[in-house]
Amino acid sequence: MASRARHPPFRHVALLLLGLAALIPATSRAQAASFTVGLIIDADSPVGRIARTTIPMALNDFYAAFPNASARVRVLQHDSGGDVVAAASAALQLMTTQGARAILGPQSSVESAFVADLATRAEVPVVSFSATSPSVSASAAPFFARAALSDAPQAGAIAALVTYFGWRRVVPVYQDDDYGTAFVPFLVDALTAARAEVPYRCALPGGASKDAVAAAMYRLESEQTRAFVVHARPALAELVFAAAVEAGMMAQGYAWVITDGLTGLLGSIHPPQGIIGLVPHAPPTPRLRDVRRRWARKFMREHRDADPAQAEMGCYAIWAYDAAWAVASAAERLGPGDLSSPPGLVGGRSGPTDFSGLGKSTSGEKFLAAITNTTFDGLGGRFNLVNGELAVPAFRVVNIMDSAKERSLGFWTPKHGLHRSLYGGASASNSGLAPVIWPDESTVVPIGWVQPTNGWKLRVAVPGGVDPGYRPIMHLDVDPATNRTVAGGFVIEVFEAAVRLLPYALPFEYVLVGSMPYDHLVEKVGNGDFDAAVADITITANRSQHVDFTLPYMSSGIAMVVPMRDQRSTCAWVFLKPLRYDLWLVSFVSLIFTGFVVWAVEHRVNREFRGPPSYQIGTLLYFGFSTLVFAHQEDLKSNLSRFVVVVWVFVVLILQSSYKASLTSMLTVPQLEPAIRDYASLWQGVDKVGIMNDSFMRASMTKSGFPPSRLEPYRASHSFHEALLNGTIGAIVDETPYLRLFLRAYCDNFTKTAQTNKTGGFGFAFPKGSPYVADLSRAILNLTESDEMSAIERKWFGDAEGCAAQGSQFTSDSLSFASFWGLFLITGATSLLCCAVHLATFLVVERRWISEVASTPHVPWKDRIWMLLKRFDHKDLSSHTFRTKDGGGSVAGRSANDAGASPGAAHIAAGSPLSVSNHTYDMSEWSFGTPSPAPASATGEIELAAGDEAAAEVAAAPNPNVSSDQTDTGHRASN
Repeated sequence: MASRARHPPFRHVALLLLGLAALIPATSRAQAASFTVGLIIDADSPVGRIARTTIPMALNDFYAAFPNASARVRVLQHDSGGDVVAAASAALQLMTTQGARAILGPQSSVESAFVADLATRAEVPVVSFSATSPSVSASAAPFFARAALSDAPQAGAIAALVTYFGWRRVVPVYQDDDYGTAFVPFLVDALTAARAEVPYRCALPGGASKDAVAAAMYRLESEQTRAFVVHARPALAELVFAAAVEAGMMAQGYAWVITDGLTGLLGSIHPPQGIIGLVPHAPPTPRLRDVRRRWARKFMREHRDADPAQAEMGCYAIWAYDAAWAVASAAERLGPGDLSSPPGLVGGRSGPTDFSGLGKSTSGEKFLAAITNTTFDGLGGRFNLVNGELAVPAFRVVNIMDSAKERSLGFWTPKHGLHRSLYGGASASNSGLAPVIWPDESTVVPIGWVQPTNGWKLRVAVPGGVDPGYRPIMHLDVDPATNRTVAGGFVIEVFEAAVRLLPYALPFEYVLVGSMPYDHLVEKVGNGDFDAAVADITITANRSQHVDFTLPYMSSGIAMVVPMRDQRSTCAWVFLKPLRYDLWLVSFVSLIFTGFVVWAVEHRVNREFRGPPSYQIGTLLYFGFSTLVFAHQEDLKSNLSRFVVVVWVFVVLILQSSYKASLTSMLTVPQLEPAIRDYASLWQGVDKVGIMNDSFMRASMTKSGFPPSRLEPYRASHSFHEALLNGTIGAIVDETPYLRLFLRAYCDNFTKTAQTNKTGGFGFAFPKGSPYVADLSRAILNLTESDEMSAIERKWFGDAEGCAAQGSQFTSDSLSFASFWGLFLITGATSLLCCAVHLATFLVVERRWISEVASTPHVPWKDRIWMLLKRFDHKDLSSHTFRTKDGGGSVAGRSANDAGASPGAAHIAAGSPLSVSNHTYDMSEWSFGTPSPAPASATGEIELAAGDEAAAEVAAAPNPNVSSDQTDTGHRASN
């Protein structure tokens, strides 16, 4: 026993050491600064119960993650019971007597707005995790920070859903307080931007009874709209869904969308199956899954009477968790020193509404700045307050199933809109949403509206008193026997065909209206006197301000019909009109060029192209012009010139035939041309213009500046015809469908000019926001793409332009160079080629002479060029055209013998060094620098032609004392 007392057991020592170790963190915690944060909630509400579980859990998790924190948050909870006065009283108590440095909550937006105003005066930060109404914000209360998403951003997501499913009418069902009324303007603006209408609203008081809600639901059921957006507190929303089920509004054909405030509390409202909801996206991280699991167990332990469906951690729980974490993180960042001066009463007791006694210091501003600048990876994603508001990353679109379970459909982001995967990009496969299961387990997308089932029919206004000339467009008659209204015509048949293509039955009845301007008829439809107007109504900007038009079922434009006049010319110069000036000019140039080429090739070998310059020029022109009538008689010697002439005559043949045909047409065929060519000519003239009575053409033309005094309205088509014939009007300006019918009836001597302006076409008019507009527009598109529209048009207007095509112009335009440039290219290329070949041949033959001339010194270039031209102009005595038939010498030698010339002269003619015929050019005795030798006697002249040329080439007689060697050389050259 004594031994055991002197030596205590080992377990006692171990317990002692563990106890001492346990005191160390306790001492550390005792040394950490404690600061107070108030929590104002409605403890018995679903959000209040969530906050009671979440905020302590978040603080415990924070200090478990940071065990050495220098400041620890102590939460003082106050239950407002949902009362604004109680919330304000609790806030005053926290800020004055309990030394709260910040306030979490209050729960509702109404409470938050009032408390935020008090806290701003006391400079105490208010961090709300459940006040989502846009009515309270940091811009109105600088010390207010929203750690939850505002309701405003989800309006864009709802509008995207409305557009995606094609709903044109949406009715908001909302709570009539700050929570609901502040959100509806954002929703209406977003829907309007998406071209959807809000025909009426269902505002329900927060304390509405079950019977009142049921009555409101029955009223909605009696209307046409079947798409609803619910934005209310859980208690009211539960009544709305129960009443909707009772009224049969959760059946096939209905669509319901709920906001994130209800989607985050599905376990508290028990919504029916088939509803679409929005949920703020929270990344599925391991930390979130762990917190969800622990939170569900903790919630069920603390609220044993709760429904297990309420143990799902929704957006309110995530916001509350991140808000508490942000407050603890901000307190830790500041440290105990900056939080050592809590606000409280300074210098005595203050009155209930006097805030001058609240001690203000810089700690409140620093704490607010620390909260708003805090960023971390929270449960809901990256926690970041921008201007006191939580940033909007994305919304998840869910389909509510049985037992308040969610089925994910896709995501919505402000940048990319709706898409199935948040990380799939903007690809086509990722666009849109997954298939939705609608109420009553339907998979058919609701159209968003239905027609009433009480025997109602669409009252369609149709103008009466249509002129017989326009009955193919539209007519409405009343059968006197049955008193039934029978309608017909192109417009009526198109409307009835489009109605048959609708995916539902649309009962309607025609209502005959008196003759009135279509502007007045459109106004009556816009005022609700009629449900629609079916007529040949042109879509204009002014009319679209009163009604909504379908897509045009017939295109139209403003055109002009004028009489045709025979413009056959009686002018003396009409023979020049068949060819245009450019063709005349090119033909003349080609004629001269062809004559020049023929002369250049022929004049050295052909006597007919030789002679004095004036004679040669006359021959050149005569030959060229004579080819126009194929009267040329010159005997061409060269094959090159013959080839040129053959090609040119072919071109002339085509030109001549075309000229004859065009001139014959101008002189014999009536040249029908419009009396007024275009709108500019009409404007500048003085003729009056016929327009249709009660048409928008008067206002349109007057607006464009056309004189109103020149406009003559007519009602019947035969009146237009008579006025055009007797000259009362000079033209008709109207829309093309009417002019098409006019020309079909009166196609002789009238024509339609080109369109000057496009119009919106013909469309059906409906009141603003009518759901039939979109469906009928799609039906018109389907009708236009099918053969049925073409068949209807042919039935009432005939094939194409019908008889109107006979009114086209019979004119013969002048022929231009553009039609014949290929021919001129061929003849020009041929002439150039032959001329080049001839010139090349000349240069090759005369190359020795040219070389000697070029090498002769002291001769200017101008003289050398002149000598070359003179050489080119000389007769080519070597040509076969200048030889005797028996081959007995040249023509020159024969002429000399025939003339009785002496043998010496003949010898000179045959053997002279300058003779062209023998191509011997001995210039050793001829210097360009000395005067030419004196001319010889008549017996020493060489005759170049047999009496047919006035000019003779004079050759200098050789010296009688010339050596025999030179004579022999001449003879050898001639041989």
